[in-house]
Amino acid sequence: MTAARGGDACEVDVEEQCTDDSYQVCCSCCALGLRVRSEGRGCDAHQYLGYPCGHVFLTCCEEEEGLSQLLLRRKEKPRPTAMPRKVSDSKFPKEAFSIEAVDEAANALEEQEDVDECQLYLGQLCQHTCTNTWGSYRCGCHQGYILQQDRHSCAPVSPEEDNRVREEDRPALVPAPATTTTTTTSTTTTTHVHLNPCAGNGPCSQQCSAVAGQASCSCFPGFSLMADGRLCEDVNECVTNTHSCRPSERCVNTVGAFICERQVTCPAGYQRRNDVCEDIDECMVRTHNCGIGFVCENTDGSFLCNPKHKCLTGFTQDSHGNCIDINECSSLSEPCSPGFNCINTVGSYTCQRKIVMCGQGYQASPDGAKCVDMDECQMGSHRCGAGQICHNLPGSYRCDCQTGYQYDALRQVCTDVNECWRYPGRLCAQTCENTPGSYYCSCTAGFSLAFDGKNCEDMNECDKNPCSQECANIYGSYQCYCRQGFYLKEDGHTCEDIDECAQSIGNLCAFQCVNVAGSYQCACPPHGYTMSANGRTCKDIDECTTGAHNCSYGQTCYNIQGGFRCLSFDCPQNYKKVSDIRCERLGCPSNSLDCQNSPLRITYYQLSFQTNIVIPAQIFRIGPSPAYSGDHIAISIVKGNEEGYFSTRKLNGFTGAVYLQRQVREPKDFLVDVEMKLLRQGTFTPFLARIYVFITASSM
Repeated sequence: MTAARGGDACEVDVEEQCTDDSYQVCCSCCALGLRVRSEGRGCDAHQYLGYPCGHVFLTCCEEEEGLSQLLLRRKEKPRPTAMPRKVSDSKFPKEAFSIEAVDEAANALEEQEDVDECQLYLGQLCQHTCTNTWGSYRCGCHQGYILQQDRHSCAPVSPEEDNRVREEDRPALVPAPATTTTTTTSTTTTTHVHLNPCAGNGPCSQQCSAVAGQASCSCFPGFSLMADGRLCEDVNECVTNTHSCRPSERCVNTVGAFICERQVTCPAGYQRRNDVCEDIDECMVRTHNCGIGFVCENTDGSFLCNPKHKCLTGFTQDSHGNCIDINECSSLSEPCSPGFNCINTVGSYTCQRKIVMCGQGYQASPDGAKCVDMDECQMGSHRCGAGQICHNLPGSYRCDCQTGYQYDALRQVCTDVNECWRYPGRLCAQTCENTPGSYYCSCTAGFSLAFDGKNCEDMNECDKNPCSQECANIYGSYQCYCRQGFYLKEDGHTCEDIDECAQSIGNLCAFQCVNVAGSYQCACPPHGYTMSANGRTCKDIDECTTGAHNCSYGQTCYNIQGGFRCLSFDCPQNYKKVSDIRCERLGCPSNSLDCQNSPLRITYYQLSFQTNIVIPAQIFRIGPSPAYSGDHIAISIVKGNEEGYFSTRKLNGFTGAVYLQRQVREPKDFLVDVEMKLLRQGTFTPFLARIYVFITASSM
């Protein structure tokens, strides 16, 4: 391309002729592009040329006029040159687009702050060490341990691990030109590599340290080095008496340590079983000392020796084994019924009735021991008339009139007393009404009788709940009213709910209004959202942070508005995975043109926008980082733009952008492959950015 711009003939020296004639092809295609541009024709003819001629043709045809004036020389033999001057360094070296310049696009997104999961969930994510990364975290292990497949726990390195040089111990190589996700490229000279004797933990099973260039093995606390100087075995602290258990505790050895268990001691009469004291049944195990003629009876912690019965009923044994009579009259609480005397007999007892003589108005007591008064009123043997009250007296009774009645001596009967006439205006505050033997007071409408039964007070009609909601008592009546959110119907008693959702002029809720009794509630979609603190708007649920997703172990969860996506970042054949989102191409054979034309690096990105985004919108920027003078890029969408929603634009010689040029009316997912071809110092290097674009519904 340098020779073509200089006007030289595209000829190759015999001693410099390439086997694939790439120099002559590149020079000729560039010269053709320069000629088409000088004649004022369009550069669309590149689509009829093959690769890489079409790419070189387009690059030389579309380059600005100022570039043709650069002092560029024809290809010469390699000789040491100075590092090209840097044109730009990306502010975010690990990002492929800028989201901070407000003058680039009207809808430029703000940079989101990364969450440090290691500090947020301190000590919960990784077993040993936790390192925060952009949007995630990474677990690590101490020396002598290796990270397990779950990517969280650590295990000691097995003794069989070979002592090969790990990737971080290999000499550094000159990196290829990088996209914006790489750091500054530097050239290193070849140096002699000194192997680490403890690489991969060396020959040691636990800990390895380099001493005078040789591997020296050691063990963790609780282990001791074996005779071979490599393996470690557990130390039995209980046998070596190096434990710290108290005398009341029992030492139990574990791998690398020990535990102290509390010993249980039981009192006499008990035995230990499963660390619990249980009673010993001396009668069952025959450890008692009861002699002949006695029966053993077990008790808690001891036993009793009870004598065997040899006597008839009514007799008992003494301490010498003789049978003696039992005095039931003194040993029993109530041997005879009331009115009977107890007489003891040999082997039994008898009951004899008591005889008592009582006068008129008296009768014998139930036990027959004395005379008691006869209650004629209770027995019904009195002669009191109707309406009279019988009062019992010792040996007799008396007849009195009931309260509210008076005795008429002429007729010898009890007659009613009209208290309202006898005590006018003194018994009731308002109205007095006579009743047989008494009277009662009453009040006018709107009043009720007081607790004293005499005075009148205002009646609280609200106590009878005449209203469906709220009631206010007034003098002689009441008034119904409704709580907020209800209105009083024409009957003056019933309250009806107000439908705020139907009567509202504005939008009460961001998503959906639900009428409830006396008020309303705002609702959110059933999945992916939760109600905000203001009770009106809906807030997206981050299922990836809360763990509410169903992504598998090999997938990455990515949160979007109202949901989430499970993404898999796999590398194609002849690529290796160097990070969670990046694949790098392995070495290519010198004769494999297809391999050399494949992307040097494949990087995955995720973008999320809403359907109300202003179109056209710049959503992605791509370019080399760092960029050097003379760099030229060409970007194109090679896959995922079948419906024409996206377009690309070259902003300058080393920066390109991807635009969303059509409005997406409904939520939709896209996977767009954007290819960037970097021309640097006469060499083309392709890169591929695989971009997941998620269009979600507008915010609620």
